[in-house]
Amino acid sequence: MPSKLDDLVFEVEAVLFAAGKPLSSRELATALGVDDPRPVARAVRTLEETYRHRQSALEVRRVGDRYALQLQERFVPLVHAVTPVEMAPRTLRALTLIAYHQPVLQSVLVRMIGEVAYEEVQHLRGLGLVRTEPKGSTLELSTTRRFAEYFGIASGRPEEIRRLLEQKLGVSPATPSAGPGSPTADAGPGSGDPAPTAEPSPPGIEGVPPAPAT
Repeated sequence: MPSKLDDLVFEVEAVLFAAGKPLSSRELATALGVDDPRPVARAVRTLEETYRHRQSALEVRRVGDRYALQLQERFVPLVHAVTPVEMAPRTLRALTLIAYHQPVLQSVLVRMIGEVAYEEVQHLRGLGLVRTEPKGSTLELSTTRRFAEYFGIASGRPEEIRRLLEQKLGVSPATPSAGPGSPTADAGPGSGDPAPTAEPSPPGIEGVPPAPAT
């Protein structure tokens, strides 16, 4: 760990903190008014290493090609009581897709609803409704016990959640299940995001328009 951090590292930290969502090195550079993103990328790596060795409830986590300053997973349950549950339609849509397809890769969710998926996953994780696990160069998403409690679901099992979404919320079951080579199949360490083979059709959500086909 470096003995002294330069101003750019602190500036990167400030922007990540204020953004509340993952940002790429280029987006950070734009926010900081820096033409060359390479020193910003180095500053991000320095910040990441600093937090790794620092006694802190926060961490710098890489999310695809972006970086987020966030709570460590073990501290997330502690903030539930002071974290307001506010869900805009796009947030509810992202949560429903995660709940229906879980476990689902974040890269697949991005293909379903676009780049806004990164921000929504961070928001849902902060609310304690979604958990994330590293999977290759992306994240695997699934719902938490708090999700089941919040929506009054007796069981947290994915099949029970799918049944509720189909029967109570008007979610269409006409969605291909994950299999070998499918976008929701697990990606092994170092394999990166899965190749976009057959694009899954997101379930229709009552009151929320489905994602456009690509």
